[in-house]
Amino acid sequence: MKVKKIPMRMCIITREKCEKKDLIRIVRTPEKNIIIDETGKANGKGAYLKKDKEVIEKAQKTKALNRVLEVEIPDSIFEELKNKY
Repeated sequence: MKVKKIPMRMCIITREKCEKKDLIRIVRTPEKNIIIDETGKANGKGAYLKKDKEVIEKAQKTKALNRVLEVEIPDSIFEELKNKY
């Protein structure tokens, strides 16, 4: 029986490799909009964060997502992330 491969991605804050389902994907669309990708398949440049409130707060404080996605991330995105996770 063939073993199914589990997709692994790295959190940009903790640098920890985790299963894709344990991370949140933030995407900069080609139109330079920022969205939270629920499906993991949205078109655009993506960055992964661990589903942890402390990690989300650290990303906001250090502006790591701004550097990775090369665009200013609105505070509303971080508020939405904190409320969800």
